[in-house]
Amino acid sequence: MGEYTHNHYVPVWYQRRFMLPGQSKYFRLDLRPDMITTPKGNVPRKSEHEWSPDSIFAQDDLYTTKWGTITNTEIEKFFFGKLDNDAPAAVQYFSKFTHVSANEKAFNTLLPYMSVQKLRTPKGLADLADRTRSRDANMTLMVLQKVQNMFCAVWTEAVWQIADASNSPTKFIISDHPVTVYNRACPPLSKWCEGHNDPDVRLNATHTFFPLSLDKVLILTNLSWARDPYQSETRYRPNLEMFRTAIFNFLSVQVGRNLTEDEVLQINSITKRRAFRYVAAAKKEWLYPERHCSTDNWRKFGDGWLLMPEPRLLYMGGEVIIGYRGGGGETFSEYGQRPWEKGFKDEDRTRRESKSLHRFKAEWAMKHGRKYTAVNQDFGGRLTEDSEDMTAERKRILEKYKKR
Repeated sequence: MGEYTHNHYVPVWYQRRFMLPGQSKYFRLDLRPDMITTPKGNVPRKSEHEWSPDSIFAQDDLYTTKWGTITNTEIEKFFFGKLDNDAPAAVQYFSKFTHVSANEKAFNTLLPYMSVQKLRTPKGLADLADRTRSRDANMTLMVLQKVQNMFCAVWTEAVWQIADASNSPTKFIISDHPVTVYNRACPPLSKWCEGHNDPDVRLNATHTFFPLSLDKVLILTNLSWARDPYQSETRYRPNLEMFRTAIFNFLSVQVGRNLTEDEVLQINSITKRRAFRYVAAAKKEWLYPERHCSTDNWRKFGDGWLLMPEPRLLYMGGEVIIGYRGGGGETFSEYGQRPWEKGFKDEDRTRRESKSLHRFKAEWAMKHGRKYTAVNQDFGGRLTEDSEDMTAERKRILEKYKKR
């Protein structure tokens, strides 16, 4: 086998983030094992294996282009190679993210990496080929490079939260499609999830989550859903354009959410149900979250709010005005629209979202009590001591705020 022809669609460096200290092999589960013929008839192959990251989530010549008798491995060597060289530092930065911090390089590395990671798996490539009506693997790989930033603008404008499983005995598992989307109205057997399909990231209630390590997961929620979770889950968010400029606010990143054991099990259940064929975990029992999860009802994970950010940190508005040295400037709505674009000012939407956000904040407080489930340092951030059980993270942010 030549160099660069054994292609890991989930990189080895990323897999190692989900292994226990000193562990050289971990557990992989095949959800659709092949059938083999035996003297007793056709039986499925063994579905559980304990293998090293070098041996799994890989496929020969997945990224090799072939033109007649000529093969080319430059996509693996230069395109995916650069991403996989740069991404580890960015993933590590966000797995350890605290306020106040704003690493522009890490952000500008993580978003394209996640976008490509969603496209580069067998599931992602099949979906891309279907959407572009490509019957040729070479062409699909060419298109992937052209649309590599497909999801970046939508994810930039999402509400970001980094949740923590440190208090849970169970840790995060990963799948062969690790950038996972979940929409509570799109269960695995629905039309949105057939075969290689995923719910569109632009549907209101579609969350995207990406495990960063055994203990940390990045969760992205469309602002339209975080403000108004009473509307249609499968209606599109405002501004559907995907290839455009978007503005990110580091201060709005929510941190400090400590997940319960059941919440981790529910997230792992979603990971497993949205996998294409394989999942992997540091412990064998983690491969079967459904055995201990409090519910298997797709809509009722977290009572319907499993991946939602802390709504009491959200606020209305969000228009961004940028001025440049030497004159000139730009303006963006909270949904990325420009002043001349339809929807930049939508008073009906603003009234509806404002009313719904107030209602959601009240319902969230009834469920979770006075203590905020997360903290950020944005304008609506919770920076006052009103909780009997203030986390160390909130105290640290509060002290920094008082010194300003």
